[in-house]
Amino acid sequence: MKLYIRNMVSNRCRMIVKSEIQKLGFHFVLVDLGVVELLENLSAEQKETLDTNLNKMGLSLINDKKSILIERIKNAIVDLIYYTDKLPKTNFSDYLSEKLEYDYTYMANLFSETLDTTIEQYIIKLRIERVKELLIYDEMNLSEIADKMHYRSLSHLSSQFKKITGLTPSHYKNLRHHLRKPIENV
Repeated sequence: MKLYIRNMVSNRCRMIVKSEIQKLGFHFVLVDLGVVELLENLSAEQKETLDTNLNKMGLSLINDKKSILIERIKNAIVDLIYYTDKLPKTNFSDYLSEKLEYDYTYMANLFSETLDTTIEQYIIKLRIERVKELLIYDEMNLSEIADKMHYRSLSHLSSQFKKITGLTPSHYKNLRHHLRKPIENV
C-alpha cells in the first residue's frame, strides 16, 4: 500500500515516519520524501491513527490526487536541490516532466492555482535557502556554491540572493543570527 505524506522533506522526517510506522506494527518497503510503501493494507482506522501521530510531528497523510501531485513536485525539487550532489544541466521543467511523468504545463498550472506561487518562484526560494545553508557551513566559497547550485554566474547568484533576502551573500554570511527558513515553510 502506498501512502503520501505532506511536509516530508528531510532525512529527519524519514526517520520520524519509519519510527511511527514501526510503533504501529507495520512494515515498510520504502520510505522516501513524501511517500511510504507498506507491506500491509491499512484500514481507515489505522490510517487515521497514523495520520494523528504524524500530525504531532508536523506531517500528515494526503488523500486527494491533486495534493499528492503538488507534494510530489515539491519533493522532487527538494530532492534535487538538497540531496543531489550536482544539479543536472537540463532545465527544471524538463527534469520535473521526466521524473514525474506529467506535462509540465499541467503541473505548473496546478501548482500555481494551489499554492499561489509558481514552480519557478518555489525553486528560486528553495535554492536561496540552500545557498544560505552552504554559506553558514563555510566549506565552499561563493563561486563554488554558484557552480554547485547551477547558477549561470556568481553575479546571477548574488543578484537573486539580494532580491530574495535583501542582503548580499557576504553580508548574510557575516550575520550572527542567520535568517533561514525550514524547507517545509518555503
